[in-house]
Amino acid sequence: MLENKVIISCALVGGVTKREHTPYVPILPDEIVQQAVDAYKAGAAVVHLHVREDDETNTMNFDRFKYITENIRKQCDVVINLTSACFNTSIADRVRPFYELKPELASLDAGTMNWAYSVVFENSPEFLNVASQKMIEVGVKPEIEIFDSGMIDNAKHLMKKGLIEDPPYFQFVLGAPGGMPATAKALLFLVESIPANSNWSAFGIGGQGHMDVMFAALALGGNIRVGLEDNVYMSKGVLAKSNAEMVERAVRIVKEFNKSPATPDETREILKLKQKK
Repeated sequence: MLENKVIISCALVGGVTKREHTPYVPILPDEIVQQAVDAYKAGAAVVHLHVREDDETNTMNFDRFKYITENIRKQCDVVINLTSACFNTSIADRVRPFYELKPELASLDAGTMNWAYSVVFENSPEFLNVASQKMIEVGVKPEIEIFDSGMIDNAKHLMKKGLIEDPPYFQFVLGAPGGMPATAKALLFLVESIPANSNWSAFGIGGQGHMDVMFAALALGGNIRVGLEDNVYMSKGVLAKSNAEMVERAVRIVKEFNKSPATPDETREILKLKQKK
């Protein structure tokens, strides 16, 4: 029964985690591919992808997205979720990967925020309109990333305009500096603020927030995300040696809640994904 299934997403690298934070983060394209496949084998139904240049710079380098996406597809059936997030990058470059490569999911950061109190993470109304329209055109479902409660209102506005189709899928990002805290109270408020027909997932950034939000999400009936983009520790002072190790722990925890990890095909059914795998 799908009601008892939990979608485990794995965010492999992100745009911030570097070798100085952990030697185990995948940076080069083949490293990202291998960790994606390993995460899938460990029980992840979805992999969320950023790409990096060789010097670790976060980038929207289309050729790298293409190489990584194609090679993951050759090796496994995992649902691919491409980012559209990158600082100081044109709208055209941000939408090109999902528009041309047609993953089943792509992130849609639903508002602008002051990231880490130091830089503007801009997701303008123009970007939201263009990106959501492009996703509809190619049958890519938006994963609506919510860092703060006002972003839910932005998403509802896009729904009213017909730019996000039912059922919406929200990803609550808690603990980002400048956003909502990684607490059960914050998560409950957000869950109660979205449309009743929504699917949702959540994760906390950092060691303690990561576990607190995971347990709260499962208790509230949601889905979860793990991975080296969000947290590099398995326990205090103990680095995770791979994304797969974090997925394996999530699988164990899901089962302790008397639930089962969703397969990629079950995830496609739950989220009503349109794009062909």
